[in-house]
Amino acid sequence: MRKAVVFSAALAATCASAVAVPVTARAATPAPTSSPTPSTPAPDTGADAPADAPTTPQGSPSDAAGAADGTVTASAVMVTPELPRTETYSYGPADLQEVDAYWTTAERGTAPRPAVLVVHGGYWLQGDKSGWEYFARRLVADGYVVLSANYRLAPAAQWPAQRTDVLAALNFLKANAARWNADPERVVVIGSSSGGHLATQLGTYRDGGERVRGVIALSPPNDPELAYADGAAPTANHQQKKLRRAVIDLLGCDPADAVAGSRCWRVLEDSKSATHVGAEDAPMLFMHGTSEFVPVSESRGLATALRAAGIEATIKTVEGSAHASALLNHPDTYPTITEWLRERLAPGASGGGAGREDDEGGEPETPVELPSALPTQRATDD
Repeated sequence: MRKAVVFSAALAATCASAVAVPVTARAATPAPTSSPTPSTPAPDTGADAPADAPTTPQGSPSDAAGAADGTVTASAVMVTPELPRTETYSYGPADLQEVDAYWTTAERGTAPRPAVLVVHGGYWLQGDKSGWEYFARRLVADGYVVLSANYRLAPAAQWPAQRTDVLAALNFLKANAARWNADPERVVVIGSSSGGHLATQLGTYRDGGERVRGVIALSPPNDPELAYADGAAPTANHQQKKLRRAVIDLLGCDPADAVAGSRCWRVLEDSKSATHVGAEDAPMLFMHGTSEFVPVSESRGLATALRAAGIEATIKTVEGSAHASALLNHPDTYPTITEWLRERLAPGASGGGAGREDDEGGEPETPVELPSALPTQRATDD
């Protein structure tokens, strides 16, 4: 079964620099727009700080403790991964249509490495690819090529501009994979918060399973209509109310006005990842905090639809209110991600299967040892 949504023409467009690259020149070598020296983003201090991304690790260990609510913290001596090569490239003409590439130089004859496309969060309104620098460096040290993407933001750009951009960023990765010794047939997309929603769109829109080997989504608001409704509840917190307003900015209309058949209704339905589910989709791993402001219910509906289509979908939860990248504070999160990547990106691996049993709480397990290079996280208002 093929989905009825018309495939975005922008997916076929790649741009190596400020000069447009013809869409037929898929093997063209990209030219960087700049050659930044990896740097550490300054901590956000505002109440609405957009960073959904890892903070730079500290040089001293934190105190290990098990909180009464079951939240587990851990300590480790933080070791900064060796700096990979990094460049910034344009994949389109807009200022925000850029990716940061992270890779290591391979000796001639070295087998291509699997690749990861990272999509940042920020309510679809804010955020930046550079915030995931440390996480990208960690993945490169573990054997991956990483591209971290920006995309046009709402309200200046409305849905589906964001999906169009991440599709184009993915196509840019595949078309220029040889530049970084990456394997264009072994790609997983990782998204955080609103970036997680865009990641699940990559895995479901048309033939997602042919496009990527899998999707890992941290705290994704996969159903903007549900996020809109949650933000109106009497118990809604500041983040949920902000997310509700962000849905309006993303769609360019109020879901309350989405009468069946109207433009607003069509855009709203298109923004729901479950709308596009089919047998061609990519397997997915969803991760949520048990009491965070993007509830696990945002992923249950999509997981159910994927399983019904025969696609693997797994939900993992972390006790507490950690959201998006803050989930990486738990010592099991990064090992869970890397294990899933290894399984999906191994040569010859493919999707399929209805999914594993979900882990949504229950008796706490003894956490694994925190990897020495895992970044320290902070709670954010993503």
